[in-house]
Amino acid sequence: MVRGFEFSDQRFINLSMALLQFICSVTPLARAARSRAIIVSSSSRTLATLPSITTTHSNVLLGMSEQQLQQLAIDFGQQSYRGKQLHHLLYKRRVKDIQEFSQVPLAFRTELQEAGWVVGRSSVHTSVTAADGTIKLLIKLEDNRLVETVGIPVTDDKGSVRLTACVSSQVGCPLRCSFCATGKGGFSRNLKGHEIVEQVLAIEEVFNNRVTNVVFMGMGEPMLNLKEVLAAHRCLNKDVQIGQRMMTISTVGVPNTIKKLASHKLQSTLALSLHAPNQKLREKIVPSAKAYPLEAIMKDCRDYFHETSRRVSFEYTLLAGVNDDVEHAKELAELLHQWGPGYHVNLIPFNPIEGTEYKRPYRKAISIFQSMLESRKITVSVRQTRGLDASAACGQLRNDFQKVPLAAPSNDDIQLDPEPEHEPEPEAAVAC
Repeated sequence: MVRGFEFSDQRFINLSMALLQFICSVTPLARAARSRAIIVSSSSRTLATLPSITTTHSNVLLGMSEQQLQQLAIDFGQQSYRGKQLHHLLYKRRVKDIQEFSQVPLAFRTELQEAGWVVGRSSVHTSVTAADGTIKLLIKLEDNRLVETVGIPVTDDKGSVRLTACVSSQVGCPLRCSFCATGKGGFSRNLKGHEIVEQVLAIEEVFNNRVTNVVFMGMGEPMLNLKEVLAAHRCLNKDVQIGQRMMTISTVGVPNTIKKLASHKLQSTLALSLHAPNQKLREKIVPSAKAYPLEAIMKDCRDYFHETSRRVSFEYTLLAGVNDDVEHAKELAELLHQWGPGYHVNLIPFNPIEGTEYKRPYRKAISIFQSMLESRKITVSVRQTRGLDASAACGQLRNDFQKVPLAAPSNDDIQLDPEPEHEPEPEAAVAC
């Protein structure tokens, strides 16, 4: 009877995770559209072929490849080179409105607009700058929800600037990790590929500099929106021209998705949010871990390394008195050695958020944990905290409008560097 109960319980967990993946792939608008389709088309059984809908505009230029834009031009009776012009205007000149495509004939521009085509760029609702130069942007999407993205500049000894864009993949997050603010703010929908790409373009415009690195570590779980994340990855690589090796895709672990990602043989880094060296502790910190046993995750990470020859980075948020003991470090080292080479541990001292009793470990505890891993031949680094005073540090991203849209659309009025006491949403933060 006990074994039977355990089986049923695990089956329920697996079904719950599968349902969560489905819900994340269907937005409220899409669900409404599909409900109408059930009434109209139930007899013809065409429901399965209906596309998902996530925004009002389905015809978005941003995110399209040069080849796709050439075909679009041809479909409108234009020469294919007009598609190359569109590509240049989108990704080189960064034009935000079709009527500003001055190189393109007015008649073509008008036809595009009349057919419902838009560039697909959103306005920046708020910008907050931290003392260390990190900038957090709240981007107002078409449905008046806000999504957060962070620009993190680092200047090396030679004066060269490395600019990292930490991008979101969802509006909010459904996984509710206990130490992360994003999940506490609720979940609305997946982002479309162009809504991810535009975050990088917005960061470049604010810094007036090229983004060199992209990390999918902002709001949301990228693996629950893998199709659009891969579309954005392709565009950032091929069209915005950021190298694959300069991009990192993060996940807390969603069953079967690491295998899918590995099959694309990307040359990008996979970052697995581990946070604990054993299953029992991990379930306390990451509730969704119940659906994805640690052994299965480690096997999938090993297979990813063998499939792509790209090492896996394990993110480990240090929580004082919870997972930062010397014995935890020893257990973590044993776990990684058990599953082979090609691993790296990135230690992340906890960044404070509202609604949790977790605390950041003292520097000495962090140093001891790091030294213990290094003494056991584990490659390890400690993430430098950036953007803390702007609520832009790892695990802090959250805003009041990720679940409920802004009451009414506002003008394209970017609010730059508001004083902390006047900031519209004090909990908003950067998740890098």
